[in-house]
Amino acid sequence: MSDLTPQSETPTPTTDKITQAARETIYLCNFRVSVDGEWLCLRELNDISLTPDPELDHEDPKDPIAIERLNLMNMAKLSIKGLIESALNLGRTLDSDYAPLQQFFVVMEHCLKHGLKSKKTFLGQNKSFWGPLELVEKLTPEAGEITASVKDLPGLRTPLGRGRAWLRLALMQKKLSDYMKTIINRKDLLSEFYEPNALMMEEEGAVIAGLLVGLNVIDANLCMKGEDLDSQVVVIDFSMYLKDGGHSSKSAEGDGQITAILDQKNYVEELNRHLSASVNNLQAKVDALEKSNTKLTEELAVANNRIITLQEDVERVKEESSFQQESRKASSADGQVLGETRKQLREETQLRLDVERELEVQIGMKQEMELSMKMLEKDICEKQDALVELRQQLEDLRAINQQLSHKSQSADLSSKQKSEAIARLEEKISQMSGTVNQLENR
Repeated sequence: MSDLTPQSETPTPTTDKITQAARETIYLCNFRVSVDGEWLCLRELNDISLTPDPELDHEDPKDPIAIERLNLMNMAKLSIKGLIESALNLGRTLDSDYAPLQQFFVVMEHCLKHGLKSKKTFLGQNKSFWGPLELVEKLTPEAGEITASVKDLPGLRTPLGRGRAWLRLALMQKKLSDYMKTIINRKDLLSEFYEPNALMMEEEGAVIAGLLVGLNVIDANLCMKGEDLDSQVVVIDFSMYLKDGGHSSKSAEGDGQITAILDQKNYVEELNRHLSASVNNLQAKVDALEKSNTKLTEELAVANNRIITLQEDVERVKEESSFQQESRKASSADGQVLGETRKQLREETQLRLDVERELEVQIGMKQEMELSMKMLEKDICEKQDALVELRQQLEDLRAINQQLSHKSQSADLSSKQKSEAIARLEEKISQMSGTVNQLENR
């Protein structure tokens, strides 16, 4: 915290560095908090003057509301970035006791409370961000499950506690960014709950919603039954983001490897979604083929019954024909009846042949459908095997990420030891130089 001490008027490298970082400056009470990479450096406002940001010329640089919005946006940026990096280095599912995760919820609560209108009740004025969060259920039907779960949680009696529980459930479902974008895009509805210059009504709210997309790479399992969300005290811990003189940032190579691993994980997840969609489509096709097969089986049974009926008719016609042949000798008038009977016999024979051809066609179609069903089953098995392999690769990537983290920590420790050895050697050299000078003087 040496940065909090008053500085002299003589320019220093630190002063020049802060002056160059003026665009990323946020304000906190009587201090300016400069963003230096992923850390904060505090200085009193009277110690150094900065040139105004050209991008903020349209706003009053002394406007406290604009300063609060900029402050909250930068704190949200640092909180999200620190949470993602620490979660990836941790390499496991986050729980409710994880400090960076707790600070993230604290910052999000401050962002949602900024510019919130007070509602008068019989107990006095009340400010709660539960009202805007309830709008998500109306704009996105799939969010109704979260709202119903929050209302069913035991021990929650205040709107503030429900809002905190909603944020945690949305993070666990990896939908927090989508829901925030949904309500931010409907400023006509938010105007009922927020002042016109609130963070959620300005472009800083959209920026924070975009930053929340990065939280989809982490997994969290939060237990909210034991937490007293109604009476929890929310205070931003700036010590987690202040620069420490003994801190050394990660190497560019480690950042590049982590980025590559994240890209591979996103690719595997996207491929997994595509495979799931393909499996669903194939399953739908199989169901359709099964229905078609059932229908063809019923038609085949009807055709068989018709063939049996025709065979019975043919036998009856034959019997009638033989009887007519015997009675033809008795009367010549029966010749006309016999001709009609033969004609009917030929028609029935032709009808039987047509039915047999139709039966053959139906049997061929059934065989083709059975072959296509076998091919679809084989394709589904192959896709499932590929999905198992991709999951195994994802586990391997996570193991590699952990190894890289351990190597980075060991490299930092080795660098620190070498720096201490160099300092000791330089001290010995200075002592020897003094001794040599004394000897030369003597």
